[in-house]
Amino acid sequence: MKVLLTTLNSKFIHTNLAIRYIREYSKYLEGDDYSVMLREYTINNSIDYIMKDIVKMNVDMIVFSTYIWNIEDIKKICNNIKKVKPEIVICLGGPEVSYDYLNLIEEYDFADFILFGEGEVIYRDLILHFIKNKDIESVRGICYKKNGCVIANESMPLIENLDDIPSPYRNIDVSEYENKIVYFESSRGCPFDCQFCLSSTLKGLRYFSTERIKSDLKSLIDAKVSQIKFIDRTFNANKKIAIDIMKFLMENDNGKTSYHFEVTAHLLDEEMLTFLRDCKPGLFQFEIGVQSTNEQSLVAVGRTDDFEKLTKVVRRISSYKNIHQHLDLIAGLPFEDYDRFGLSFDDVYGLYPECLQLGFLKMIKGTGLRNSSDAFGYEYKDYPPYEILSNKFIAYDEILKLKDIEEILEIYYNSGNFNVSIDYIIARYYDRPFVFYEQFSVFFDENGYFDISLGKNKLYEVLLGFAKKIISEREEFIVFKELVKFDYLSMGKQSTIPSFFDRIDVQDYKDKGHKFLQNEENQRKYVPKYFGTPAKNIVKHIHFEEFKYDVIGIKEKLDKLKLNGELEKVCFDEICEIQTSVLFFYDIDKIFEKSKTYRVKL
Repeated sequence: MKVLLTTLNSKFIHTNLAIRYIREYSKYLEGDDYSVMLREYTINNSIDYIMKDIVKMNVDMIVFSTYIWNIEDIKKICNNIKKVKPEIVICLGGPEVSYDYLNLIEEYDFADFILFGEGEVIYRDLILHFIKNKDIESVRGICYKKNGCVIANESMPLIENLDDIPSPYRNIDVSEYENKIVYFESSRGCPFDCQFCLSSTLKGLRYFSTERIKSDLKSLIDAKVSQIKFIDRTFNANKKIAIDIMKFLMENDNGKTSYHFEVTAHLLDEEMLTFLRDCKPGLFQFEIGVQSTNEQSLVAVGRTDDFEKLTKVVRRISSYKNIHQHLDLIAGLPFEDYDRFGLSFDDVYGLYPECLQLGFLKMIKGTGLRNSSDAFGYEYKDYPPYEILSNKFIAYDEILKLKDIEEILEIYYNSGNFNVSIDYIIARYYDRPFVFYEQFSVFFDENGYFDISLGKNKLYEVLLGFAKKIISEREEFIVFKELVKFDYLSMGKQSTIPSFFDRIDVQDYKDKGHKFLQNEENQRKYVPKYFGTPAKNIVKHIHFEEFKYDVIGIKEKLDKLKLNGELEKVCFDEICEIQTSVLFFYDIDKIFEKSKTYRVKL
C-alpha cells in the first residue's frame, strides 16, 4: 500500500508538523506492504499543478491535513481526483474536519474516511486495517460510510505520554527546512479556556519530556534552521520548564536560529523577567494575546487576564531592547462595540510593541463561542475562515472601518518604516492613537489609495498629504516633514531621495563626509566594525544628511516618553530650529531598528 501524507500550507516558508508526526509514528510499518511519502504544497499552487503531481505518484491512499486556510482547495482537489482515480482512498484529518465529521462525511462524496482527534494513533490503526486486516470497527477516531449509512467509531483517547511519538527531527534533511519556519511543540493543550480558541476543546496540558525537547531542538540548532516557532498555546504555563528550555536555547545559540513563543504576559513573574534580561537581542520573539481590555468581553469568552500586570511586563521587556514583542487584538468579541474596541486599541497601542496585530474574530468549528453564537447575534461567513460580519454590538460597516484601520496599521506601524513621524503626529496632534488611524484610513479611502498598489516613495508622500490637512502652521509642518525624511533615510541606503523632501545644500558636502570617515577617531566612535578601513569602502554603508531641526533630539524624547508610557502632546516651543548633520549607518543587525543614527559635525 502506497500512501501520500500531504497538505497545503498558507505560505511557502511554512512547514506542517502534523503530517511529520503521523509519518514517524507509523514508520516501523514500512516494508513490502506499506510505504509512505510526504509532500507539502501551498495555497498559491494551482489546483491543476497539485492534482497532476499527486496523480503521477500513483498512490493507493491520500491523507490530507485540513485547516481553515486550505479546506476549500482540498475539497476541489479531492473531488477531481476521485473522478479520475476513484480507486484512490481519500482521508481527511485536522481541525477543520474534526468537529463536524458526521455532517462532512455526508457532504464530501469524495471522502472515504475522516480522522477526528489526535491523528498519530488513528492513522496507524487505519493503516493496520488495510495491511493487517485489522477490524475497521475497532479503529477508533474514524468516520466513514458503509452501505450508505454514516458510521462514527469510538473516539481515540489522547496520547498520555507524548514521548511515545517518534521525533520527526532525527536525521534531518537540511534542505527540507531551508529558508523555512520550523514548527515545534513542547506541549499540547492549554491551561486556559478561551471560548474563541480550539485549545479550549482539549482539557488538560501534556508535555514532552525536557530531555526529548532538548534533543529535538539540538538537532534543529545543529541544522542551523532560520526560525523555530513554538506552537504551544501558552509556552510559559509551566515556568520551570519554560526557563529550562530558554536557558538551553541561550546556551546553544548558533548565531542564526531565532525562536518564537506564544506567552501569557501576566504569568511572567520577577524570576523570569530577570532571566530574560540577559538573553541576546533577537534570539527570542514573544507573541502575547491581549484580545481586548474590556473586562466584560473577556469574562464572556472565558479569558483570564490582568492588563495592569501585562502592561508592566511588556514595558519591562521593552526596556531590555532584546525581545521582539507581538501583541494581538481581536475585533468582534461580545460586549465590545466599535467605540469600546477603539479604547482597547488605545490601551494596547500605548504599550508600543514591535508589532500590533488587529485581527477579526473567527467563529471556528468546535469552539464554545461558535456554539453559543445566537446568544450574541453573530452573523459570520459560513465558509472558512468563518470571519465575523456583525453581532449585537458591532455593525458590518463598523467592521469594514476596522478593516481599513488594520491596513493602515500594517503599512504605517508594523512595517517599522515610519516610527518617528507617526509617533510625533499622534503625540503632537491627537489625544488618542485610534482616532489618528481612523482619520488616516478615511483619507486613504477618500483618495482611492486602498484600491491601488502604492510604492515605497508614494507611501511617504501620502503621509505628508494627510499631515498637511492636520497641521495648519507652516513651520510645524516643516518639522513634521523633516521627521518623515528622517524615517525615509533611516529605512536603508537610498540611491535617490524623492523631490518632495526639502534638502539643505552644503558646499563640498561629499568631500566633507569622506574626510569625516577618514578620521580614525570618528571610525572608532561611529563605525567601529570598519576601524582602519578606507573611507571609500565605508561610504557605501553610510549616508550623511542635513536637517533644519534636531530630529535626533525629537526621536530621543519620543522614545523616552514611550518607554515610560507617558507619550503626551509635544510642545512645539521646545523644538528649536537648529541645523543638524546626521550620520546614518546601515550595516547593523536589523533587529529593532534599520539603521543607527548619530549627530555629527562635518
